[in-house]
Amino acid sequence: MTRRFHAVLFDLDGTLADTAPDLAHALNRTLEHFGRPTLPFEEIRPVVSHGGIALIRRGFGMQPEEEGFEERRLFLLDVYLKNICTHTRLFPGMDTVLEQLCAIAIPWGIVTNKPAWLTDPLMAALPMPCGTQVVISGDTLPQRKPHPAPLLHAAEKLNVDPEHCLYVGDAQRDIQAGRSAGMATACALFGYLQEQDRPDQWQADYSLHKPEDILGLLAA
Repeated sequence: MTRRFHAVLFDLDGTLADTAPDLAHALNRTLEHFGRPTLPFEEIRPVVSHGGIALIRRGFGMQPEEEGFEERRLFLLDVYLKNICTHTRLFPGMDTVLEQLCAIAIPWGIVTNKPAWLTDPLMAALPMPCGTQVVISGDTLPQRKPHPAPLLHAAEKLNVDPEHCLYVGDAQRDIQAGRSAGMATACALFGYLQEQDRPDQWQADYSLHKPEDILGLLAA
């Protein structure tokens, strides 16, 4: 199947950018602050795409309704905001993809569940080979992924029909949102997949082993 997409949309954490080093740092500083042993990076990386709640669950074995959970989550987010782009980088090869999208005039954007107060400073600090045309954060609309509304809103902002958009993500909710929005979907296997994840069952249209695989999908 070959198809010329009119826009490409990306999830942020674990798809466009490798944010795991800075989020792992934030979790380990939180663990230290609350008197718990730190965790190796390899144990933290798979849960990064699922945000602060998942990180506190993993680090402390707590549930959101438990006393002290929210205090720990807010502490983690404060540490993360202060170090939001210390070690975060585009995934290797993603700069080439973005350069090519801009060179052939295909607009690209971000649709993330990350709240804008974290998304915006990260996007401002992260070196990009060319600018994005739209950024939809987790609090831009009342709905978040896996609801299709954020993806449909991004397509509307770009003035592109959803059926001509490709959405790239590393979590099941990304593929669900893209499919529900009527977009083609691509699963970023280089992202933050957990051991129990079964991306072969998510029904994505494409599987990407590296960012450059996107370039093969852009042929007319």
